[in-house]
Amino acid sequence: MNDGSEIGAGLHADVVDRLGARVAGGGIPPGTVLRADELGERYGVSRTVVREAVRVLESMGLVQSRRRVGTTVAPREHWNVLDPRVIRWRLDGAERAGQLRSLSELRHGIEPVAALLAATRATPEQCGELVGAVMDMTVHGRSGDLAAYLGADVRFHRTLLAASGNEMLAALGDTVAEVLAGRTRHHLMPDRPEPAAIRLHGDVADAVRCGDGAAAETAMRAILTEAASAMRTDGMDSGAAPDQ
Repeated sequence: MNDGSEIGAGLHADVVDRLGARVAGGGIPPGTVLRADELGERYGVSRTVVREAVRVLESMGLVQSRRRVGTTVAPREHWNVLDPRVIRWRLDGAERAGQLRSLSELRHGIEPVAALLAATRATPEQCGELVGAVMDMTVHGRSGDLAAYLGADVRFHRTLLAASGNEMLAALGDTVAEVLAGRTRHHLMPDRPEPAAIRLHGDVADAVRCGDGAAAETAMRAILTEAASAMRTDGMDSGAAPDQ
């Protein structure tokens, strides 16, 4: 049985998600004043819950509080655009295509470098994890189990970033995971994963295991190029900011 604190935490998380989606998704423009009483009425919660939710959004840079003005939606340049929740909300919003383009460019800048570094820094356990992830991708790709395939794909990319031995690159694991999840959630990838894409993941794993940095980097670039070409562009601009 849930106690009051659990219920409060659930309400708080719900308001964070719904209000965050409206802000990051473009439903509330920068500069808009957010009033606690209006938000409380909209979401059916107390002012205390609203204040806690606003604090979370403020930590993401989505809103800012100023004396005599109150809480307003912050300019986009203040947002923590690498926060996985912000990424998720933006992918759910009206500017999905632009967000995917930015994320794709980010991945091109970091993952080939991570693959290059992993070839000399990956532990035996990480090499095994990469190979295991590719094996699982193969199995789930053939069966068409996209949820299980996504899990294996996320595991591969998280492991690769961690295997770079660079804590900054490793910290982007959640960011890349959210990109992969968003593509699946919005049906932007083929219904069945391309065998060529899975083979390229295997090429990366093999190159890392063999210590061939150049081959690992090249194969990782090929993965990202293949993903960009396979991504469905139809309907990417049709996402609407949720009215929540």
